[in-house]
Amino acid sequence: MTGRPELPSVRLTLIAGTVGGTVVGDSDVEITGVSSLGDAGPRDLAYVDGDRFAAAARASRAGALLVAAALPDVDRPQIVVASPRYAFVRVVEALFTAPRQPRGVAHDVTRGLDVTIGPDPSIWPFVTLGNRVRLGARVTLYPGVFLGDDVVVGDDTILHPNVSVRERCEIGARVIVHSGAVIGSDGFGYLQHEGRHQKIPQLGTVVLEDDVELGANVAVDRATFGTTRVGRGTKVDNLVQIAHNVSIGEHTILAGQAGISGSTRIGSRVMVGGQAGFADHVEVGDRAQVAAQSGVFRDVPAGATVAGSPALSHDQAGPIYGAILRLPDLRKELRRLAQRVSELEAQAHTKPTAKRRRSRR
Repeated sequence: MTGRPELPSVRLTLIAGTVGGTVVGDSDVEITGVSSLGDAGPRDLAYVDGDRFAAAARASRAGALLVAAALPDVDRPQIVVASPRYAFVRVVEALFTAPRQPRGVAHDVTRGLDVTIGPDPSIWPFVTLGNRVRLGARVTLYPGVFLGDDVVVGDDTILHPNVSVRERCEIGARVIVHSGAVIGSDGFGYLQHEGRHQKIPQLGTVVLEDDVELGANVAVDRATFGTTRVGRGTKVDNLVQIAHNVSIGEHTILAGQAGISGSTRIGSRVMVGGQAGFADHVEVGDRAQVAAQSGVFRDVPAGATVAGSPALSHDQAGPIYGAILRLPDLRKELRRLAQRVSELEAQAHTKPTAKRRRSRR
């Protein structure tokens, strides 16, 4: 259960007004927290995400519910909204999340030359700011954050502990980067010469556009030349590798442990499942869906759904990979049929001999 310290209780009328909902039941009920159906207490708000959760709603101890349609057999106040889950998120953000309090700049911060810090910062101890770093308004940098020379960070961005942003990288507004992420590390570029691997200098940069979120331990490599770019509103899960010169469009989702090789282009509103891998120079069109553990070695058209390794269209992948699961049974059947064919062939060879023996008599 989560409560807001300076606002211990909220009337249902205020909650309904926040999300444009209609109260069914007692609108004067006061709510002090938010929770799931299973964990909610008598003064908590929970949401019902569809008819399949109606039984859980009836069994829940929640004091009030966000619903898409009123549940007549539930004897607690309800707020009817178009999308209960989305409304719940808005309520939590607006009424049950403690407001940001600027902390200022800690004493134990290493600061280079010509650093610019916007108003209302929260810069914790043991942060390192390189030369000519520019921070927007209300930026939060937690302990251990490193920003190299000429890094730019936009308004309201949050960098969690031990995030590293290398030189000349640019981070937009309202970006969230979780602990251990590295932005602007060198791309994996080498040239073989006389049996040795010669490093190719990585001279480019990285741009994270507005409203991007990177999970823990994500790595975004700088471009060899030019820019590695993550588009506005894109969300990246933990342990994802984004290689040099990759371009990712807007509002795309990358699930955990996905790996994107160099110079691959992924469109906007693409959905990528966990542990999917992309070969270099592949293009994935807008609104495509890539299933978990897919191996993408060729271009994916816009709006297509692919699965498997190598990744195939949904129509192909279903029968092919379904048949793979049946291979042990199919092998047994094949051996049985081969044995039956051998028996029939043996019978075919013996029958003419018997006829000839009868004719001699």
